[in-house]
Amino acid sequence: MPSFTLIWLLAGAVLCLTELFLPSAFVAFMMGISAFVVALLSGVGLTNLWLQILIWLLLSTTLIVVSRRFLQPRRRNSKIQNAVTAETLTEIPPGKAGRVLYEGNSWQARCDDDKFSIAPHQKVYVVRREGTTLIVIPENLLHS
Repeated sequence: MPSFTLIWLLAGAVLCLTELFLPSAFVAFMMGISAFVVALLSGVGLTNLWLQILIWLLLSTTLIVVSRRFLQPRRRNSKIQNAVTAETLTEIPPGKAGRVLYEGNSWQARCDDDKFSIAPHQKVYVVRREGTTLIVIPENLLHS
């Protein structure tokens, strides 16, 4: 049986270099590292091609999943430091989303309390942000 060590080394080099020119969030790089590991195993006596491919697939998948956990920032609810005002553009029904004008842009918004409805053109306070959705409370709720 032929040794596939050189093929795995070339595949690893191509995959790692691909990451330099076409960034893929370290996917190609992790696949290249896996190819280097399989090349090492092939060099020390692992001659079964199907087993080499299986090890490469499993190792690549594992490295990609592990790298995602450590390299990607965790999403957190973004806190608004001071209560900032906005104005509703549409009605915000109880438990559903509407639109508000905040810092000159239209944002999706939900009321912090799922029991309240907020009419259009009402002043609201932005209390936090969850992704691209602002969480607001109506001004009259604070003053009542």
